[in-house]
Amino acid sequence: MSVSDIDWQMVYFDQLNSQTLYHLLQLRSQVFVVEQHCPYLDIDGLDQNAIHILGIHKENVIAYARIVKKDDHVTIGRVTVAQELRSEGIGKVLMKKAIQTCINDFPQKPILISAQSYLTEFYQKLGFVNQGQFYLEDDIPHQTMIYQHRQ
Repeated sequence: MSVSDIDWQMVYFDQLNSQTLYHLLQLRSQVFVVEQHCPYLDIDGLDQNAIHILGIHKENVIAYARIVKKDDHVTIGRVTVAQELRSEGIGKVLMKKAIQTCINDFPQKPILISAQSYLTEFYQKLGFVNQGQFYLEDDIPHQTMIYQHRQ
């Protein structure tokens, strides 16, 4: 499968049908709870007011991120690609779409992420810079990063 085989969608919560919602929650649970051995409450009350970036292939959500607007910034979180499809460039395309959505929809707000520390170089190549110290989130090292808009 190539990146061109993916149907990319940017939708709000009320635009998600039950099958798509099921598949995106299944992917998030597979990656963040099962793969990362991290029992946490994924259903955190933020999905209803988020923009959901979906990569869909043959009716399955294979890539996902969500954008949440805060008072003074926007966040891109829950970034994931199905395990068997990593290293195919899908994550890079996903993040570029999420960044562009943030720039288009919230042009005056900085973009912040809470990046797992082993991915900081990946995010740096996309234009993010480290902010502050590393910290543990659900026993996983993270780094706050901010996107530097390129003029």
